[in-house]
Amino acid sequence: MADLHDDAPTTTEVAELPDDPFPAEPGARGAGDGAEGLDGRDDGDEELGHARALLARHPVADGYSGLPWALRHLDRYDLEAGETAVDTDVPRLREGRVGALFWSLHQPEGPAAGRAVATVLDQLDLARAVIGSHPDGLRPGTTAGQIIDARNCGRVAVVLGPAPAAALDGSLGVLRCLRALGLRVLTLTGAAWADGPGLSRFGEEVVREMNRLGVVADLSGAGEATVLQTLAVSRTPVLCTRSGAAALRPHPANLSDALLAGLGEARGLCMVPLTAEQTGPAVADVADHLGHVRSVAGPECVGLSGTYDSGVTHPRGLADASRYPHLVAELLRRGWSDSELSLLTWGNVQRVLRSADFAAKAAQDRREPSTARTTAFDARSR
Repeated sequence: MADLHDDAPTTTEVAELPDDPFPAEPGARGAGDGAEGLDGRDDGDEELGHARALLARHPVADGYSGLPWALRHLDRYDLEAGETAVDTDVPRLREGRVGALFWSLHQPEGPAAGRAVATVLDQLDLARAVIGSHPDGLRPGTTAGQIIDARNCGRVAVVLGPAPAAALDGSLGVLRCLRALGLRVLTLTGAAWADGPGLSRFGEEVVREMNRLGVVADLSGAGEATVLQTLAVSRTPVLCTRSGAAALRPHPANLSDALLAGLGEARGLCMVPLTAEQTGPAVADVADHLGHVRSVAGPECVGLSGTYDSGVTHPRGLADASRYPHLVAELLRRGWSDSELSLLTWGNVQRVLRSADFAAKAAQDRREPSTARTTAFDARSR
């Protein structure tokens, strides 16, 4: 595994945040909320109160939301007033104590041939328009510092990405343009240079240029060879934006214990999805995956990925973005400490983004932009 820059931050810091600047409105409830907690306990449950207090200080940084694509199918919507046609709106984000949200630029059915770049540009344009039209609830979060600023101002920070690797169309110039438009995360699957027997030479150059730009690699769904090679090439930690533990539930996007251990060694982040298919049909199943990843990769390498509005089925009790306090309450019942939970919800994502910001600044001072294109750079065997 490649080491991080010697002068890069290597300790996990949990930002000290003020008391909850965006409390849920009195009486507000998410669409998936009920009168009782996960196992019949009512809302007076001690752990649930503890969870809400903890999330007021260390809100959730949700690693994957399909909201931009879901909104494309609505004629009109108001996320600040509340929107029942989707799983995510500002009132439910506030009730769920979500402070940052990664907006996926993938589309469920995949782009038509030759349309990947245009599709991602369309979604970037839509995302920027949605954020701009909801200024009281949302704010763009391009850097780790901007995410904290948004949270302190009572807004939910929106991080753009992950986007599919096919959107580069084999050009690092396109990558630089997407970064200039706010892209922060790129999934290394779905392109010839990232699939099959690992990264091609051009794929390695993509990772280096991502490091220079501060774009974080997402390895969910990537093959084992691609994961290991990216961990070796990247000078910054990587994300798996929607991966559970394959030891508990086999799934193409879930990680084996060997890969989880490698991810932990590289100080990357496995963001466990709240999906019935990947983690199981109940809240307890999600908690099992979170506990397993914590045990194998370490508490600094586990995060949360709601995967709301992405067309998947969610476990009972986790129907929408308002339900995070109930999941955290379950983890408290299992003995998770406040320190571990603050890393899970907020601190680990901040660490990864701060590391990428730091490495990008350092790399831009000593490395010129690459002009490589896949058609020329990969005209050879791997």
